[in-house]
Amino acid sequence: MPKLLVASGIFHPEPGGPATYLRAILPALQTRGWQVRVLTYGLEQAGNYPYRIKRINRQIYPLRLAKYAWAALADLSWADIVYSHTIDLPLWTRRRRPRIMKVVGDQAWERCLRKGWISPELDIDRFQRVAGDLRVRWQKRSRSRQVAGQEAIIVPSQYLRDMTLGWGVDPAKVHVIYNALPTIQLPSQSRKAIRQQLGWGNAPILLSVARLQRWKGIDHLIAALAGLPDVQLVVAGDGPDRARLEALAAQLPGRAHFTGQRPAADVMRMMKAADGVVLYSAYEGLSHTLLESLYVGTPVLASAVGGNAEVVQDGINGVLAPHIDIAGLRAGIVRLLERRAELAANARLGLEKFDFETMVSSTDEALRSLLD
Repeated sequence: MPKLLVASGIFHPEPGGPATYLRAILPALQTRGWQVRVLTYGLEQAGNYPYRIKRINRQIYPLRLAKYAWAALADLSWADIVYSHTIDLPLWTRRRRPRIMKVVGDQAWERCLRKGWISPELDIDRFQRVAGDLRVRWQKRSRSRQVAGQEAIIVPSQYLRDMTLGWGVDPAKVHVIYNALPTIQLPSQSRKAIRQQLGWGNAPILLSVARLQRWKGIDHLIAALAGLPDVQLVVAGDGPDRARLEALAAQLPGRAHFTGQRPAADVMRMMKAADGVVLYSAYEGLSHTLLESLYVGTPVLASAVGGNAEVVQDGINGVLAPHIDIAGLRAGIVRLLERRAELAANARLGLEKFDFETMVSSTDEALRSLLD
């Protein structure tokens, strides 16, 4: 049986696309004969996983890096393939195993944004074209070198394939494998009953599900509310930008509500009850949130960036809004609400290409191509 080391920066139950993806796909890969070990950052968690998980506490950076590298040594000797889900993981060994990486964004851009090395208004696409200062250029070179040095790359959208090619990755190495969801338990109660239980009333409710970081665009959604007096926003999620966002929301009393991090079942119920799910981020590789909402039957509004256009068919199952354009965003929200019934009826149209078994079999094929 081939041995697969999964190296990640986050893992279930932490929020985020890589954690959601790995939680779903790893048991499916096991059924196809893979032995799996997971190495990740995070606190030890209780949980019944069908594979071994080693978590490294997020201490000061040099210490956690050293501990991750030390823990990785035995796993790297054990593994036949190393499947990474972020750059800058200390997977150092004298005997190199074939490596494959899933790329879901540009971590050089994210890091430069967090550090304040680039303007908050510099989106991910323009970031690819600007040189930046020495720190920015170093981050770009390091990211490109690490990604191009893999034996294979998996990306969840054509948009990200084009981006990685711009980093100098060999096109023959890149596999486009769309994200997908396993069979999910849909809420059994009616939309009306859930709204009553949530105390939402009759006002139009928009739901945003996201980790609260600047590029998720929650501040722009709050700004859009100012011109939409009957609309309310519910934000499910937590993150480093929460305090700033709550301060912005306080300027519009009673219009934006923060629930914090919620269990997946609660999120699915809120999705079903909402008039629309909004994702106005500065970039997305291919969003699980959009897929979940459409499976539930709730139309979506998404920023016209990244892989969103590969999920949202504008005017059919949702609305694409220009980014950053508050007036355009408001117009998109009005359009979503006015055509809600029609868009909801088409919510699952086109979702067949985001098939879970296809994702698993394509990933299994990409991994096994490296065994020789």
